[in-house]
Amino acid sequence: MSTALNKQIQRIEPPFWFSGMHNPELQILFYGTNISQCQITIENSNAITNVKRTENPNFIFVTINTQKINTTEIDFVFKRKDKSGFIQKYELRKRTKNSATRKSFDSSDSIYLLMPDRFANGNKNNQNDTKTTEKYNRELPGGRHGGDIEGIIQNLDYIQSLGITTIWCTPLCEDNEAEYSYHGYAQSDVYKIDPRFGTNEDYVRLAKEIHNRNMKLVMDYVTNHWGLAHWMLKDSPAKNWIHQFENYTETNHKRSTISDINASKIDRNICLSGWFVPSMPDLNITNPLVFNYLCQNAIWWIEYANLDGFRVDTYNYSEPEYISKWTKAISDEYPNFNLVGEITMRNQGLLSYWQKDSPIAKIQNFNSHLSSVMDFALSDALQSVFNEDDDSWDQGITRIYDILSKDFLFPNVNNLLIFGENHDTRRLNHIYNNDIRKYKMAMCMLATLRGIPQLYYGSEIGMAGDQNLGDADIRKDFPGGWENDENNAFLPETRSECQKAYFDFTSKLFHWRKTNAAVHFGKTTHYIPENNVYVYFRYNTNQTVMVLINNNPENQEIMTKRFEENIKNHITGKEILTDLFFDLSQAIPIEGKSALILELE
Repeated sequence: MSTALNKQIQRIEPPFWFSGMHNPELQILFYGTNISQCQITIENSNAITNVKRTENPNFIFVTINTQKINTTEIDFVFKRKDKSGFIQKYELRKRTKNSATRKSFDSSDSIYLLMPDRFANGNKNNQNDTKTTEKYNRELPGGRHGGDIEGIIQNLDYIQSLGITTIWCTPLCEDNEAEYSYHGYAQSDVYKIDPRFGTNEDYVRLAKEIHNRNMKLVMDYVTNHWGLAHWMLKDSPAKNWIHQFENYTETNHKRSTISDINASKIDRNICLSGWFVPSMPDLNITNPLVFNYLCQNAIWWIEYANLDGFRVDTYNYSEPEYISKWTKAISDEYPNFNLVGEITMRNQGLLSYWQKDSPIAKIQNFNSHLSSVMDFALSDALQSVFNEDDDSWDQGITRIYDILSKDFLFPNVNNLLIFGENHDTRRLNHIYNNDIRKYKMAMCMLATLRGIPQLYYGSEIGMAGDQNLGDADIRKDFPGGWENDENNAFLPETRSECQKAYFDFTSKLFHWRKTNAAVHFGKTTHYIPENNVYVYFRYNTNQTVMVLINNNPENQEIMTKRFEENIKNHITGKEILTDLFFDLSQAIPIEGKSALILELE
């Protein structure tokens, strides 16, 4: 039988698969001109369990039971009514040993969020590509600046020197929009790394290099939408592949309608089915073909690139029943795999609703199966409290106390992702006018509060940016990531004195954090703030850490008798940043707008 005719197959997705998966069912998309007119069999096998055709004759979806396949190569036989046909080969690869039980990131880790296009240009030969529309233009604030995977690999030593254990890159898959394609959230091919970032093989190499340093890699995964330039939306398998309205309809962003028992159907529908922005069509995850496609794509990347976790963009913009099934499908394959969802809500009850086994969601018989959520309530507080010099009932450092007082709402508070800033917010150094004292207080809290701390690239050298001036201002190029940069902050000898002060502090803090199990998984006891001073303890059976945050501009003397239930028989405390010792039987002096972290001895 001829194999030449199979050139009419333009795409196969997934491009290959893996044997020995928990779910033996695999749905393969074959795309080519009028391909659905063919009858499909597998030579010497009855592994095909379903063949699905849609209104578009260029697609055919073939489901097989991989347990019935005993070879590494499958021969799919395509035959037309006129007896002509061809054979299409398909590969089943062997899984990596212990792949299913891989360890993911947790609260013993600290995460470094970077935007690849703005971090470092390691390969000048991939700045443009003939098959992508937007071209390199570093002079354009919102343009492609040329950062890539090679730039990340070349600067892994820098990230590791910060004490960071995990890297989260914003999306690296192809985004072929005509403008603003650098951020990657309007993807045009979810099985292909954007050629301006590198290749699929480069991404696998990045993961290997990270793992060689005993670090972890988190992929930024998007379930809710693709970009208008996605190849499948130019020739869609079915009209209901995406949500469509008579006229363009944007989401109302009111995700509270999902759990609101009083919400109208139309408001809930527009929230879930409206488009995020005009360039990002909303995927219809309730379509079984879309659902399977997204499940398999996510699992393929985990297996192929040996990933350690997902950050899931706009998680609760997708229909809750199906996004929870998507999450469970991944967890069934990888029981220890951590997924953190972007739940951009400030109400802690609504945030808790979206964490796995939430007692609040249980009231409505809902379980997201999502192991972690981003703590936007804490983030908002960290972006304001250090400018509030006067402590009152709900101002100043009391904001943080009040947030932690609601930790009972969460089924796993240690698995919250905590952060002061990210690629969608103002930078802390802008908010605090590059007052390094306030930066230090925020970082000390991120390093010692419950949860998984996330840092945003460049803030550790004093980078600032105001979202009100546009996204480009909070997503500036890292100095030294380009060959002719005047300042190179990647190297200690070429950092400015200001950059050095920020970096050295951050590095010492997060290197220390790696060593202390009490701040990873320990319990918390905190005390009502007085005079804008907040004291809390992180502890387990072997270690106790005492944290003092003086948000008052004035120096304070902190009497210790009030904290006897946590100090117990400890006599001294060693401050982890200065190596000074404090007598716990005496008042502890603390400078205005500063923090102390004491390991009790």
